[in-house]
This record gives sequence, structure tokens and C-alpha cells, in this order.
Amino acid sequence: MIKEVSNRMQEVFDLSKFDKYREDNRREVKKASVGLPISLWDTYSAFANCYGGVIILGVKEEKEGSWKSTGLRNASKLCKDFWNTINNPKKVSINLLSEDDVQIYEVGDKKDVIMVIYVPMAKREQKPVYINNDIFNGTFRRNFEGDYHCTRLQVKTMLRDQTERTVDMEVLEKAPMEDLDYDTIHGYRNSHRSLKEGHPFERLSDHEYLRSIGAAAISEEDGKLHPTAAGMLMFGDEYNIVRHFPEYFLDYREELDPTTRWSDRLQSSSGEWSGNVCDFYFRVYNKIIKDVKVPFKMSGGERIDDTPVHKALREALANCLIHADYHGLRGVVIRKETDRLILANPGYVRTGKKQMRLGGESDPRNKALMKMFNLINIGERAGSGVPNIFNVWEDEGWEEPIIEERFDPDRTVLTLSFKKNGDKKAAIKNGDKKAAIKSGDKKVTKKTQMQYDKILEFMEEGKEYCIWDFCGLLGLKESRTKDILKGLSDNIETVGSNRDRRYKKKKHN
Repeated sequence: MIKEVSNRMQEVFDLSKFDKYREDNRREVKKASVGLPISLWDTYSAFANCYGGVIILGVKEEKEGSWKSTGLRNASKLCKDFWNTINNPKKVSINLLSEDDVQIYEVGDKKDVIMVIYVPMAKREQKPVYINNDIFNGTFRRNFEGDYHCTRLQVKTMLRDQTERTVDMEVLEKAPMEDLDYDTIHGYRNSHRSLKEGHPFERLSDHEYLRSIGAAAISEEDGKLHPTAAGMLMFGDEYNIVRHFPEYFLDYREELDPTTRWSDRLQSSSGEWSGNVCDFYFRVYNKIIKDVKVPFKMSGGERIDDTPVHKALREALANCLIHADYHGLRGVVIRKETDRLILANPGYVRTGKKQMRLGGESDPRNKALMKMFNLINIGERAGSGVPNIFNVWEDEGWEEPIIEERFDPDRTVLTLSFKKNGDKKAAIKNGDKKAAIKSGDKKVTKKTQMQYDKILEFMEEGKEYCIWDFCGLLGLKESRTKDILKGLSDNIETVGSNRDRRYKKKKHN
């Protein structure tokens, strides 16, 4: 009865490890004592819209989290019902499975029969995978141990990401060319000219140049030249950009002085500068490299001031801006602290977090923006940028970078630590000042420290949160989440009674 499992299923389910497994964001167990569970299809949608996973029927989860096989009464009938249902387009929008993705096993001394269903990650053009013929109410995502309904915004993001023609290629037919900032355009052209002397675009007029790089295009509606979405983002003024991207926001924060809230801050909405992506990139890059040590090195009689760290930081910043979903919430936020740089952008990773780390596969959310950065030698088209960052950090002996994906709203966060590997300091930044975590005589593990950082980065000053906000953020149960919050007593205060307790950031003078 036991069949050979495929290599991809082996990654998330190995029969020999059955007694050690627990439910997580890649594994889900269901008893299926009276037929196919209704929730099976929620989980199928959730796994398909994230990183895939396995659904195991004929198993229940005990209170402490361990698995116990309950067996299936009629596995062959259940298997037949499963295939009939998954191939019904009124129930499931798409069947991603092949015959080898469903396996039957016998486990335990009693030889209980279980069914293991491997659900692969859907391709970008297949998402969203939804059920019950209802795209907005039947689309799910996986968040640690549970399936949750996607919001309309998340569904719309998946729909936008389906096409090969990315959103930033859209022609803004109601926007005149005068809405662009020509000081920014001329600065960009000067950079292009100095880096690639004699380039064919050099002699073009501004409008011809913008059309050639994908920043403008002829409208089919009126036959006139208009900015593209990428052109508006890259070269527009902020007050014009937000007419097309209402959630657009770029924010750089320096938190270096514990006595002040910000040592330095740059916002796209300040009105003191253009607020566009191009100017933001150059202004922020010059700020984040101020403390990078440059070894003395000569080439052809001239000193070389560029290092692998400089290149990695350029790549990280450009990557954040190129892959951002400018229709998404909370905007792009870059935070420079004394010992780390945090780059966060709206939008999930289109290739998946694992593939992003491995590299070799480029799938930018904004292809036209990428082209514009590439023309001035910024960014990697081959998908090798992120692996290069990891390699540079390893060569420098710094802690390995951390890639996080957060959902609702979708967000990608890259943390670049400048601490040497093995550095055991357990201090974190909290808004206005640096605060050491109180933990008595108990050592704070690296994992707990990351959870502290995650909570404090998530919280906004003046806003109150309930315990379930943090449970969802960390993917932990209520009791463990409360323990972690107790460790942040210097940074977080509680409001209200036990039954309706809320949490908010403390203000530091």
C-alpha cells in the first residue's frame, strides 16, 4: 500500500519522522473520520497561494501539538471523492496536483491508513487559487498554523501580478509630460552619460529619451506621448505620483542617537524635494554608506572608493524599490540603526523567499523600473543580487541577512546586520532610544531577540494592540506570546483589564 514519495514531498513529509512532526505553515492534519473535511479546501487554497505544503488525512492533533493517527475507514473512496472534487471548477479554481501528489501510507503498530496530499506552490500566473467559485471570499493564505481569508487588496495584488506586462508599464493617459520633474530627469541623464559615454540614447531629446527607456509611451487613445507608471514613479513629483498611486510613500529613518526620536529623516511627502523614486534612491544611498569603511586601494593611479559592501548596499536598496508594490499599504521604509539596516517594502516575494535567497530567477514586480536602474549600472537582472549580498556579508564576518515575509498587509523585510557573528549583545532599538531587554538572569536567545525586534518594529506609537495581533505576527499561541511580551516590559505598557487587555509602545523621554 505504501508508494514511493516524490522528492518535493519528501522535503515537507517524511514517514520516518511522523512522530516528530507538528502542524506549521507547511503541514496540516485532519481526522477525516466521516469523509473529506470541508476545511480541506481552505487549506488547499492557502498552501497553493503561499509555499505549498502537505495535508494529511486520518490524523488528529493532540492538545500538546503531537500527532496521533486515527486512520481512514475507506481510503479508496476518499481518494476518489478527492479527485472528483478537485477537478470540479465550481469547487476549486485550478487543480495543481498530479497523480503522484496523493499517497496512501500505513503508520503505527495498528497500521492505520492515512492519506498524504502534497499541494505545490502555484505559479504567479495561476494565483489566486480560490474555492467555491468566489475569488474574493474563497481565496486563502497560510499564516504559521492556520488558514486565513485574503483581503480584497491581497487578491487584487495577485491578479495584478499574473501578467508578464508589469503594472509599471501602464501608460498614464490622463497625465501630461509636464507632470514629470525635469531636474530629476537631467540628473539621471548625467549619471547615464558619465557611466556609458557615447551611448546611442545620449543625443536624444528628453521626450525621445524617456520613451526609449520606458518612462513614456504613445497613448493608443489620443496618439500623444504620456508618462508610463514607471516614469511617473521614477521622475514624477510626489503630489502627481499619489494621484495614480494613492498609497505611495517613501520613508528613510536614522535612529542613531538614543536621546532623540530621529537622527535624520527623509519622507517623500515632506514637500521639500521631489519625492520620487530616483531622487530617494540617491539621497538614501549617500546616507547609508556614510559609515562604510573604505580600504586604501589604487587602480591606474586613482583611488578606488567602491567596495563589495557599497555594491551590496546599492543592490539591496534598488531591490527594495524595484520589487515594491506601490499600490500596497505602508510604503517603502528604510531604517538605519547603529548596528543594522532594515529595508521594508509593500508586496510579497514573487519568486518565493527561498528562491529569492538562492537567486538565478529574476521576476521583478516593476520591470520598467528595473530597466531604468540597470541603465545606470544599478541592480542585477539575473536574480543574483540577493545571493551576492549574502556572500558579501559572509566575507565580512557579519551575521547572516534575514529575509522576512509578512502578510495582511503583504510586506517583504530585509535586515542587514553589521554585527560580527558570535556577538551576544542583546540590546534593541525601540523608537526614541536604545533599550536593553530585561530578562533577569535568563539569557535571551537569538530567536527570542528576533521576536522582540519583530514586535517593536510592527508597533506604531500611539496605537493599541490586542494579544491576537501578536499571536498572528509571531505565529505562536497565546500563552507563549504573553511570555514574550513580558520580556518587553521596558518598551511596552498594558492598558485595561485582563479580559480586555491592550498593549502599546511606551514613550521614552
